[in-house]
Amino acid sequence: MTTSIISIQNLKKSFGSNQVLTDINLEVDKGEVVCVVGPSGSGKSTMLRCINTLETPTGGSIVVDGMDMTDLDLDIDAARTRIGMVFQSFNLFGHLTVRENLTVAQIKVLGRSKAEANTIAEANLAKVGLSEKIDAKPASLSGGQQQRVAIARALSMDPDVMLFDEPTSALDPETVGDVLQVMRNLAEAGMTMVVVTHEMEFARQVADRVLFMDGGYVVESGPAKEVIGNPQEQRTKDFLARVLNPGQLG
Repeated sequence: MTTSIISIQNLKKSFGSNQVLTDINLEVDKGEVVCVVGPSGSGKSTMLRCINTLETPTGGSIVVDGMDMTDLDLDIDAARTRIGMVFQSFNLFGHLTVRENLTVAQIKVLGRSKAEANTIAEANLAKVGLSEKIDAKPASLSGGQQQRVAIARALSMDPDVMLFDEPTSALDPETVGDVLQVMRNLAEAGMTMVVVTHEMEFARQVADRVLFMDGGYVVESGPAKEVIGNPQEQRTKDFLARVLNPGQLG
C-alpha cells in the first residue's frame, strides 16, 4: 500500500516548441522533505507550478492526497487550499495588514468566522516568530519578515503539502537564516515539503531526499548525503562543483 501524498507520473510540460519537462516521475511520502536542486532553467519551478496547476501539464498525471490535479472536473480552488505555496516574491497584499493577509482567504475560501480565522492567524504568526507584527503593513517589514508572513499565510489554510519555490533567493543574506529556520521547524513538525532551493547546506541537513534536475529531467535522486556528498552522475558532479565552491557562489 502506497503512502505517497504526491504521485507524479510521466509529467511533461512544453511552452510551444520548448520542452521544459520531460517524463518526470516522483513519489513523495507524507511527512517527507524533498529538496529539488539544479541549474536555472532546468524545470524545477515549472514542476512545482504543475503540482498545484498554476501551469497545466502537457502530459502525464499528478495526484495530490488522492486528488487528480489534471482532472478537468476537479474543483481546482478547493484542491489548492490543500497545497500551500511560497514563492520567490512574497505576494502579500500591500494594502492589508499582516492579520488581514492571513485571514482573508480563511474567511472567503474556507468559510471560517472572523474570530476563528484570527485565532489561527495568531498561532501561525507565533510559529514564524512575528506575533508583534500582526497589525503591521507589509511595506514596513524586511524581506525576510515578509517571507515568514507568507509562510504563515500558507499554513493558515491548513495545507497537507507545502511547496517552496526558491523562498530565500530574493532575500538579503542576513535574513535568509530566519526563513530557513522556520522551514526546518516545519520539517521537524512533520510537514510534507517540496523545496526548490539553491541552499545546499539546508538541503543537506533537512531533506530526506534530494532531486537533481537538469534539462527537464530528474538526473539523480537519493538521500541528501549521497546526492550532495557523493553524486554518481557527471552532470550532478559538475553542478555541485560550481555551487559548492565558495568563490563561485551566486
